[in-house]
Amino acid sequence: MSSAGSDDYSLARVPLTARRSWFGIAVQRFGQLSALIQFLIGATLGYSMHFWTAFWALTLGALVIELVSVLVGVIAVREGLPTALLARWTGFGTGGAAVLSLVLGLSITLGFGVQSGVSAQGLVSLLGGLPLWAWALVFGLVVTGIVVYGMTSMAWTAYLAVPVFLALVAWSVGTELSRHSLSELVASPPPGPAMTLAQGAALVAGSFITGAVITPDMARFNRSVGDVVKQTVVGITLGEYVIGLAGVLLAHAAGSSDVIAIIVSSVGWIGVLVILLGTVKINDWNLYSASLALVSFVEIIFRRKVHRAAVTIAVGVVGSVTAAFGALDWFTAYASALGYLFPPVAGIMLAEYFVVRSARPLLDRGRATDELPPEAPRWVPATLVVWVLASLAGALLDFGSPAITALVVAFVLYVVAGKAGLVRRQVAPAEPGPGPREGAPADFRGEHTGS
Repeated sequence: MSSAGSDDYSLARVPLTARRSWFGIAVQRFGQLSALIQFLIGATLGYSMHFWTAFWALTLGALVIELVSVLVGVIAVREGLPTALLARWTGFGTGGAAVLSLVLGLSITLGFGVQSGVSAQGLVSLLGGLPLWAWALVFGLVVTGIVVYGMTSMAWTAYLAVPVFLALVAWSVGTELSRHSLSELVASPPPGPAMTLAQGAALVAGSFITGAVITPDMARFNRSVGDVVKQTVVGITLGEYVIGLAGVLLAHAAGSSDVIAIIVSSVGWIGVLVILLGTVKINDWNLYSASLALVSFVEIIFRRKVHRAAVTIAVGVVGSVTAAFGALDWFTAYASALGYLFPPVAGIMLAEYFVVRSARPLLDRGRATDELPPEAPRWVPATLVVWVLASLAGALLDFGSPAITALVVAFVLYVVAGKAGLVRRQVAPAEPGPGPREGAPADFRGEHTGS
């Protein structure tokens, strides 16, 4: 567990020798999008839309997700850094990155608990024997064991789980749809209250925007920008269409948006396996991203490097306990908070890296030597203000998708702040070294990263 492989370069650039084939990462990305939530999104669209309207809603929503994922992924493949570490030089500084790391770590840990609770319900139905809280612990700890060994074990989990998941989905969905005419389902009116195309596209985009924001945790292992594009287009497009459209058809066939009940009633325990496999493939990434974020937090606040595997075990235990104590009951509030809090992070990162470029000299110099920049801004007050304002805009403005609104507002406000001189340009020192740079502004003095 002391190897760089299981630590997965949590506080360093991923070297070119450790980069991976795009296809293996695309399988994991598809695993994230072919999860239980995508069934629910598809069924929600199908319950309130004609089939082809739902198709275009999935298409438009997927394009938004893919655009954000590709742009953030380009930063990651160039710099080789995970989200929480990258944030130090993409607008947040070390202080802001510590805040972001803690918020990311805690919220994704709660998400891990929510998903474990979903699987625990399935295990109670499938096997019984143990109470719900005990199955939540069992499932959470099994996933923790997978994530301890990092990308390698997670890749093998995806290789095994995704094909089985797809086969079971085809069986369970096919069983239900075989009772109906496909052409009639495609032409049938929606059984529920109407939803507009714009509302549907916003729902699709908002459902995975947080996954797009933490794309660097995955994309840093890519070998090229082209690989980022291929993995994103293949993984996200297939996930949206294969699983999303299946949910649309199920909703039309059953006249209900409760796709879980439909699947379980159609094929019994096979449907429960669908739920379990659809959860494990996203929950391992929840835990992985949470551990990376908290490793960065500890390094900034306590000036200590802790091994990602050790943090994974701790976070996995905490997340499993929250599942046992009913984290699933917090799902609605949790999902709403994610849609407001994290999209602005992507907006700020994109604005800083591609437009304002205040810290690009530091990143460029470090990339030339395959090392982290020796210093980073401590605090960027403008970033924190933008983050808060964009989150409030997403929560309070009553149009479109809150997630997309928050992201766009953050991008625009950060660019304005940069052009107004509220974000100072960082200049890479001629000789890298710790400590403040001579003459640097007080709130932007270079802080030694300790990495």
